[in-house]
Amino acid sequence: MVNIPKQNLRTPGPTPVPSDIVEAMSNPMIDHRGPEFLEIITAATEQLKQVFMTTNDLFILTASGTGALEAAIVNTLSPGDKVLSASAGSFGDRFTEMVETYGADVQRLNFEWGSPIEPDAIRSALQAEPGIKAVLVTHNETSTGVTHPLQAIAEVVKGEFQKLLLVDAVSSLACVPLPVDGWNCDVVATASQKGFMIPPGLAFITMSKTAWEAAETATMPRYYFDLKAASRFLERGQTPFTPNVALMYGLSLALDKLLEEGMENVFERHARISQLTRDGIKDLGLELLVSDETYASNTVTAIKIPDGVDGSMLRNLAHNEHNLVLAGGQGKLTGHIFRIGHLGHVTREDIEEVLETLRIILPKVGFRAG
Repeated sequence: MVNIPKQNLRTPGPTPVPSDIVEAMSNPMIDHRGPEFLEIITAATEQLKQVFMTTNDLFILTASGTGALEAAIVNTLSPGDKVLSASAGSFGDRFTEMVETYGADVQRLNFEWGSPIEPDAIRSALQAEPGIKAVLVTHNETSTGVTHPLQAIAEVVKGEFQKLLLVDAVSSLACVPLPVDGWNCDVVATASQKGFMIPPGLAFITMSKTAWEAAETATMPRYYFDLKAASRFLERGQTPFTPNVALMYGLSLALDKLLEEGMENVFERHARISQLTRDGIKDLGLELLVSDETYASNTVTAIKIPDGVDGSMLRNLAHNEHNLVLAGGQGKLTGHIFRIGHLGHVTREDIEEVLETLRIILPKVGFRAG
């Protein structure tokens, strides 16, 4: 068995798991077709609806967040459907690639990485192509540290054009406000290993009435991610296929903890800690990637690697000498940024430790603040 020392895990997912949730996941195994599991999944589903701020149907999938995004696509669309995909980062691009894989006719609307998606540009694209059926948006882009203006986007997509709105909320749900019903989002997908403070392996997805109407005519192939099957099984407190029972134990406690803290308090905690992070980074003489801090993410901060600094060496020193795990850049930002995750189970002390570690190791990699 590999012995892993205690780390300050500051990736934007997976995130640290509180010790009481770790303990909860060691409860005895049970029959996933039995009454105990029925009680767990029924309660968790209703609690998740509170976190999502929705009365829409909600399903728990045994999958990564990518599985829930795939479910969003294949349950609502058909090959050849015109889809507008707005992207400003690696995960927005992934969402686009997924819908292209299933044969949709995709119009890519790309924005500068580090800048927000512009609702006006979406409006113009929908005006130019009335045949677009659905719009894909990643709410919080962890590859750039930007939270996109989803409420304003939804007002355009739903309020002005009545198009289907599919939302990647993998790194935003349970961390920053996303009132699913209040913003009229049709399908919202997220995962367990971010704001929900449990390990990877569960994904959550909501379906509005409009999404179900789209499902009636959707012909993209699906089997494992068939939400009609998930709906039938949930009626009797089950899932179509074998669930991750241990993670369901962890989810149950995590939801208790989130709702006991209160979602407004959870959002405020994330906002407070993220501001501490950004202020501390700028005090060190480093520069944020985000072009406008109005859109800076409260779940992850992306920092430009200064000229002459080896980003891999910086991250290796942090890991090897201080047990601090930072994330690197992705896609075209590889080697140009590093990232600090501050979502889920995170405290002020965790971030102060990050900033102190950076203060120590930055001179070792050749950085001197101007």
